[in-house]
Amino acid sequence: MANDVIPVGTERALARRENNPFAFLQQEIDRLFDGFGRNFPAFAAPQAMMPRMDVSETDKTVEISAELPGLETKDVQLNLADNTLTIRGEKKSEREEKDKDYHLIERSFGAFSRSVGLPEGVKAEDVSAEIAKGVLKVTVKKPAPKQSRQIDIKTAA
Repeated sequence: MANDVIPVGTERALARRENNPFAFLQQEIDRLFDGFGRNFPAFAAPQAMMPRMDVSETDKTVEISAELPGLETKDVQLNLADNTLTIRGEKKSEREEKDKDYHLIERSFGAFSRSVGLPEGVKAEDVSAEIAKGVLKVTVKKPAPKQSRQIDIKTAA
């Protein structure tokens, strides 16, 4: 094993595998089925439907951009609960082509859900969103920082 190339971050996984011989078997089975899904889109892993997102932050806002090609406002829902913003949606296949026999369909359809943790104290009225050209842009105003105040200590008589 001294000459093996080990990707960064896999040291713990290798240690678990050495301590548990079934962990390696489970890892190989997972790898097999992940590969199977890539070759057959109908069996693709749920990650295939996950929109790609960028999350950035300024002093006053958190900004989230999510790629949602082909979706409109009516296809997407935003929910804020417990300082977590959840983006849900569904991409539907609405085609009926009677003269074609498909041998391969690489476009994906189905439901997705992505969640982003937000700073404590964010209110729903501080969240705005718009969708244009297949990109959802969400802007979240950060709550004002809690003010701390120094308290004078008096000497007891």
